[in-house]
This record gives sequence, C-alpha cells and structure tokens, in this order.
Amino acid sequence: MGKLSKLPKLYLAFVFIILYTPIFYLLYYSFNSGGTMSGFESFTFEHYAAVFEDTRLIMILINTIVVALLSALVSTAIGVLGAVTITFIRKKALRNAILSMNNILIVSPDVIIGASFLILFTLVGVKLGFASVLISHIAFSIPIVVIMVLPKLQEMSPSLIDAAIDLGASRRDVLTRVIIPFIKPGIFAGFFLALTYSLDDFAVTFFVTGNGFSTLSVEIYSMARAGVTLTINALSGLIFIVTLLLVFGYYAINRKSKNPFSGVRK
Repeated sequence: MGKLSKLPKLYLAFVFIILYTPIFYLLYYSFNSGGTMSGFESFTFEHYAAVFEDTRLIMILINTIVVALLSALVSTAIGVLGAVTITFIRKKALRNAILSMNNILIVSPDVIIGASFLILFTLVGVKLGFASVLISHIAFSIPIVVIMVLPKLQEMSPSLIDAAIDLGASRRDVLTRVIIPFIKPGIFAGFFLALTYSLDDFAVTFFVTGNGFSTLSVEIYSMARAGVTLTINALSGLIFIVTLLLVFGYYAINRKSKNPFSGVRK
C-alpha cells in the first residue's frame, strides 16, 4: 500500500517535469551571451534589452494586452449574463440545448473557428485588424466564462433570491446585490481564464489579423520561421512570467473572496 500511495505523486512529478523542462531550458538560454542554444557562454540581459528596444515589438505587446483586457472584460460581462439566463430557463430541453451549443464552441478546433471568422468577416466586409481580432477573442471567450460561472450559480440556493424578492428587491437589485456577489469567484475565474486564452491564442488570431495589426503569438511564430534567435527566448520568458503572475493573482483573489473575514481586524 505504501508504494501504491506514492504512484500519484510520482506521476504528477513526471508530468510536471515533462511540461516545465522545455520552458526552463528556454529561459536558461535567454540569458546566454553566445546567441545560440548550443552552448552557454556567459550570463547577460542583452536579449531582454533587445526586446524592450524594439519599438515595433513593444507596440505588438501593447496591442496584445489591450485586446486581451477588452475581450476579457466584454466576454465576462456577456458570459455572466448568459450564464444567469441559462440558469433561469425553465424548459430543461432548451437549457440543455443551449449548454450543448456553448460546449461545442469550447471543444471545436481553433483552426475551424478561425477559418469561420475569416469567412464571416470577408462576407460582411469587416476589415481584418484590431476590430476583427477583438470580436473573435470576445466570441471564443464567452463560452469559457459561461462554463466558469455556471457551477457557482448552481451552488446558490433559490431561497436567497426568493427572500430578496419578498423584501421588495427589483430584478436589478437581485442581480447586482444577490447573484453577482455570490458568484464573484466564478466571475474572477472566467475573467482570468478569458484573459490568458486571449494572450495565448494563435490559431484564431492568425486567420483574422491584417492591416499591419499583429499580436505576440503571431509575431513569435513569424520570428521563429525567420530563424530561432534568443530574442524569442527572452520574449517567451517574459510571457511565461506574466502568465504566472496572472495565475497567482487569480488564486490570491479567489482565496481572499472565500474568506469573508479576511479584512476584519482582530
């Protein structure tokens, strides 16, 4: 039994080694002054300095962050309202049908979604650029937010809403003062997940970029095709660190929201 109990830990350690070894290998050589990944010569920050000195790359970074923040905010607002609407649909068949359609969008290959958006924008005359990328990111982020918010809504007791209505609360008050405070952890989870998906997305963005507009994922792909340089290592390392900060930020907010007395002094 003792050996069997160690198997899950060994398996988890093996998975983490497989996942993180290439990332740390990439980060290690981002500090190499040699300019290649064949041998480490000496420690340097020149590749990171090259990233920040490249004004075009900085603009692409700003574009990526703006698109990610806007798409996360809009998709979170729409996704929360969508999840609330789905929860209060009385017909079970209709509710299950909408949920199935929502889940299909999540599991559909990104290539198909990207190609579909490209065809749609071409048909309706939307120019490829900032608007097309933003609309696409909002669209594929909404189902993610819905999935993250629905479990919290299902945990909420209907008696809370009934009590609020009995006390004279309007529908708006029920939504803003009862439902949203209760599902706040799910809202934060949906927002951060939508944000990271937007920052990370390549397949959909690749189809809908144009007019000189690009994001980091597409730019890294273009740079890698021209030849792997350690500037890509430095840029990828920065993205990895930012992603870690977002994850830790989400968990810190989630932990604080679960402790209602965290701000009360003893």
